[in-house]
Parts: sequence; C-alpha cells; structure tokens
Amino acid sequence: MNTTTATGATIPTDVPVDAAADDGTLVVDLLDATAAARPDAPAVRDDRGAWSYAELADASRTVAAQLRGRGVRPGDRVVLRLGNRREFVALYYGVLRAGAVAVPLNPELRPFVLRGVLADAAPTVVVLDPAEAEPVRAAVAACGARAAAPAELLADNDDGVTEDGTEHGTEDGPDAVAQLIYTSGSTSAPKGVVCTHRQVVFAARAIARRLGYRPDDVVLTALPLSFDYGLYQLLLAAIGGSALVLTDASAPVRTLTALREHRATVVPVVPSLAELLCRLAARGTPPAHVRLFTNTGAALAGSTIEALRSGFPGSAVVAMYGITECKRVTVAEPDADRERPGSVGRALDGTTVEVLDDRGHPLPPGEVGEIVVGGPHVMSGYWNAPDLTARRYRPDPRTGRIRLHTGDHGRLDEDGHLYFAGRLDDQFKRRGVRMGTPEIEAAALDVPGVRAAAALPPRDGLDLRLVVTGEDGLTERAVIEGLEQRLEPAKVPAGCRILARLPLTPNGKIDRKALEHDAH
Repeated sequence: MNTTTATGATIPTDVPVDAAADDGTLVVDLLDATAAARPDAPAVRDDRGAWSYAELADASRTVAAQLRGRGVRPGDRVVLRLGNRREFVALYYGVLRAGAVAVPLNPELRPFVLRGVLADAAPTVVVLDPAEAEPVRAAVAACGARAAAPAELLADNDDGVTEDGTEHGTEDGPDAVAQLIYTSGSTSAPKGVVCTHRQVVFAARAIARRLGYRPDDVVLTALPLSFDYGLYQLLLAAIGGSALVLTDASAPVRTLTALREHRATVVPVVPSLAELLCRLAARGTPPAHVRLFTNTGAALAGSTIEALRSGFPGSAVVAMYGITECKRVTVAEPDADRERPGSVGRALDGTTVEVLDDRGHPLPPGEVGEIVVGGPHVMSGYWNAPDLTARRYRPDPRTGRIRLHTGDHGRLDEDGHLYFAGRLDDQFKRRGVRMGTPEIEAAALDVPGVRAAAALPPRDGLDLRLVVTGEDGLTERAVIEGLEQRLEPAKVPAGCRILARLPLTPNGKIDRKALEHDAH
C-alpha cells in the first residue's frame, strides 16, 4: 500500500516501524507529559522571564485557541519568524496543538529569500516581531498571509478551548505534518523538509536516549530556533524534564554570561560558537558546571575540542552527524574522539546507516562512499518538490523501504562508527588525486595559529584555494608551509588568504557561497 504525501512523492505505508515511533504520540504530548509530571519545574527562560512547564503548556493552549479563532485549520502553515525568546516555544507548541504546521524561519532571512520561502510555504499566518521592517511586512502581505504579533496570540481571551468545547488537534494523528524545516540554503535555495509528528517524535526520543538530558539539566541554547539543531532542544528538554535557557543567537558574546549566570550543564555548539566560548572562558574562572557539549552541523577541530575540555573542566564532548532530511543520523559516545578520532558515532537505535558505491552497492568497512540512511526518522521529502524528493528519498531495492540518500560521503569502521568525509560537491580530483575539502580543512586547523578554515574546490578556472582566520602574526606562507608538512603535494592549495573572520550563515555555519562569490 502506498500514499502520496504533500510533496507529491509516493511513499510505502505498509512498512513496520519501531514501536516507539508507532504509539500515537504527537509532538505536543512530549510537553504535556512533563507538564503533568512536573508542573512547577522550570521549562524555559530568556532574559525577560521564565515559565514553568505548567505555564508553558497553558500558554500554548492560549495560542492554539487564538489561531483557531483566526481561522487557522488543520494543515495550515503558520510561520514563526522570531528570535530566541520564550514566546517562540509557546507559539511552536500552540501551532501544533491547533493541528497546524509550524514553519520556523530565521529573523535574519533577507526579504529576497523570505519572499521565495513564503511563496513556497503559502502560510495562513506569519508571526512577526512588532518591530519588523517594512520590506518584511511587504513580503508577508504579498504571499497573502496575515501578520500577527506574539503578544496577540498569547493574549488569554477565553478558557483556551475551541468553539466546540474541546482542544483542537490533528485530524490525521501522528502521520499529520507537524513542521516544515527550511534548509539553510548554504549550497542552494532553501528547501522545506516535511516532518510528520511520528517522525519528529521518533527522532527526538532516539536522540534523547543517547544524550540523556536529565531533570537537573540546564540546557543553554544560543543556536537559532529556526535551525533544527536549536529547535530540537525544545523537545529534548521536554523529554528530559530539563530547563531550557534561551540566549540571543544574533549576539553570541552574551552566551557565556548566560552560561555562568544560569549554571548551564548542557551546551549545544557549532564550531563558531565553540571557538568563541573557549576564548571568552579563558578570561575568567573556568566554569565547572558544564557536563556536556554537543556538536553537529559542522565538525569541531581537535584543538577546539581540547580547548572546550580545558576551559570547562569536567565537561565531555559528543560529536554527532545529522541532516535536516532525517534530523540525526549518528551520535557518538562522550569524548569518543580520544579512541576514535574523527568518528561521529553509531546510527540511532532502530535506524540504519550504510555507505554505498556509485552503483548503489554497500561498501565494506573503511571504504568511502555515499552515506545512506534508513529508519522511522527519515522525513517525508521536500515541500512542493516531488522530483527532488524522488532523487533523495529512494526505495531500498532489497526491501522496498524508503532510504535517504544524503549526498554526503563517509566511511564506516568494523564496529559501525561513521566517519564523515564531506558532501559530494566537496569531492574533486586535482592533479589526478581524488580529495575532499574536509581533509584539507582539518590539516589547516592543525597548523599552529589557525582558528578556522574553509577550502574552496577548483571551479570556473580557479584552482584549489584556502581561506583561514588566525591569531595575530599568522602569515599565509606559514599556513602553506604547515600544509606541505601535513598533506601530499596535490592537496596543498595554490594560495591562502587570511581574513579577520569567515562569513557565517544564520545557523553559524561557514557561508561558502559568500566566499565563492568573493573569490570571483
């Protein structure tokens, strides 16, 4: 039996899934379970206040009633274009409680890109900060959506129920679409990944089993909540009964202050945030209350990992590999890099990771090929993009089950630990030697004085190039000479540039499109 999704892709529905993914749980049930068990426990805090789990659940019910009163129906998209503030959390759960589809968007998304995303998502309501500029409001009006301020949707005007006397929920249960997560657009235009309640709940629970957030944890989130790595902190905190502290993702310098003030124990990071925290932590008493740093999105350099451990005594670092199209692929054991340098861990429980050759055949341990993922966390494809969905989400010829072809390269070891080797676009040949930009960047980060590095593959008549940031006194010649000691000659870039900082996407990743444009 097959079904056609909102993306236009045909996906088998007679595939058995893990029991944990098939218990009928909706995303908002994760919040409600903790609100019932620990109503007075702190749920979320920002620089303007805090809510307990009971207060957060009540606020989300108010949002659901307000949306219903504005004509929002099951399946309608509601865009949340807000920064890291506790209202976002209530709005997110409220949208889902109303049976609608949450579409988190970064408030730094420029109007030109925003117009395309809004045209694609076709939202009914767009929640905006009241101070949003006119070009953004014009983009909202152009797509036919109604703008709403957070305060309007959080204003309690009744008892939090719909006109029929019951809370409104999804009509299709766990197979209803919960959210559209738009990819960062670092390699192409943003694409909306369709995520059902069943898929989101399975992914969140599977990650939670590996990371083990606890009721006494304080999870500091400086990553944008529009970024799925940041967004899932809401769910992981709810599952663990942990307190979530939100800081302004656009002002990461304040993050260490919040980390110290609230005695954070868990801190999700990307490389740019980790490096900043290490530099700032060195200026005062080392914070000893952090027990766990997690990392995905882009790998941490070995020097950065060691700096985190020394700057935050008692902390462990967990490397992970994920992709929005299935949320998380692998999670490593804490400090696994000490025994398995470069490993990003094993597949989540109930899922599979394979490495395939160009013909789609599994490769033996140690050989590099495309990373292909299977399991209940594989999302439903791309919104309004059936052709792209069919290319990336393809049936396993042996079982017929849909697998995600990630477009990334990697290898597995004998014990099933994955080692990421870069995107297919990062792979190229130079002087007859096949190589990838991650290998060159890792070597550059090992050169003394280099803090961040981005390798640009040959294209459009330009040779292999390297861009780095570093300590005062670092020279281009020192970088190239350092690479000559670490790489074979074909892999040493033709040139190197040193910048004060590398351009970043709103999600904190290196903006390679900007670097390529600058190179021209």
